[in-house]
Amino acid sequence: MTLDVAVKRVYEAPEKSDGQRVLVDRIWPRGVSKNDAELTLWLKEIAPSDELRKWFGHDPERWAEFQKRYRAELDRNEEAVAQLRDVLREGKVTLLYGAHDEAHNNAVALAGYLRGCEEPRATLAIGEGRSEI
Repeated sequence: MTLDVAVKRVYEAPEKSDGQRVLVDRIWPRGVSKNDAELTLWLKEIAPSDELRKWFGHDPERWAEFQKRYRAELDRNEEAVAQLRDVLREGKVTLLYGAHDEAHNNAVALAGYLRGCEEPRATLAIGEGRSEI
């Protein structure tokens, strides 16, 4: 089964093509109302631990190690991963995040994890364009 996963900043306007919108940050993004976010689900339980998030600090030089550590956390977080997989089985899902860095964030790492686990097609939304990851 091919899963359709997109990654997008929560600050970008919702689109019908987003499918189900799942916020995967532990902390609610500043300046976004819950109504404007148009979320299907806020799955904060799947976000990296506070310790890992603070250690990473969106430092691109720590990206590879962050992904390794986050994958280990996800492997131990069966309930949240199962919940997200259930949503993915229903159709396209856009993983939403609040970070400024569009290439080095937990949603991108999570999409990669899912791709490795179940080989979904993941699309990374960067600015106006989208590219497959």
